[in-house]
Amino acid sequence: MATLSADKQRDYELGDQNDIPVIASDIIYEGAAVGIVTTTGHARPLAATDRFGGFAMAKADNSSGSAADINVGVKKRGQIRLSVSGAVITDVGQPVYATDDNTFVFLPTGAVFIGYMKRFVSSGVAIVDYDAGVYSDPYLEYGAALEYETVSANKTLDIQDNGKVLFVDTDATTTTLPAVAVGVNCTIVNIGAFGAVIVQVSPNASDKIHAPDVAGTDDKDHINTKATARRGDLVQLTTGDAAGWFVVNQVGTWAQEA
Repeated sequence: MATLSADKQRDYELGDQNDIPVIASDIIYEGAAVGIVTTTGHARPLAATDRFGGFAMAKADNSSGSAADINVGVKKRGQIRLSVSGAVITDVGQPVYATDDNTFVFLPTGAVFIGYMKRFVSSGVAIVDYDAGVYSDPYLEYGAALEYETVSANKTLDIQDNGKVLFVDTDATTTTLPAVAVGVNCTIVNIGAFGAVIVQVSPNASDKIHAPDVAGTDDKDHINTKATARRGDLVQLTTGDAAGWFVVNQVGTWAQEA
């Protein structure tokens, strides 16, 4: 290792920009969400298996080129106006995802984390704050990467749901837990808009759900109150004792079934 013994001029880049080599035979258009292919490091129009690299500042046409023949210039951090499906004023602060280079949603299943909703503009339109490579998907702390599932109907969990983050997007469905002996640890998230979706978590008939300030009772649901339910409300459950399940984390207003 050689330490400096004299001044050395360095090359610096603007802090919010980056250049990424483009995959072969593709075009990235200005304004596209840019994905980085995890197996090669090359840029392309974002796909659901990529890492988010930023937004293209100009068209990068490599339709006749080999991989890395050209670079795409991206703005890797900032605030951007996007059409986000279902965005309403109460969604400020919610994480935003992309399913391709121009489709932005709140549902993480099959999507790539982009950033956070900073401001509501109008129905379905928002300002999103992003910082590629710095901001991270907040739901990853609750389950293994990509172990996401959308729940749109009644569902009974089994051992194959262990470690998943389950996103409930439909009102009045019930997610039923197996007998506590099965040992499924999971997180159940309300992904509906404010006041639109009730989430009901039902234990086995002989099990309780032990939750903060709740005296667990056999066969009584743990319910995310619909009137105050907000997108991102969640309950994280883990194997408890012989009598039932433990709630180790929850966001929002939850109550035991009457």
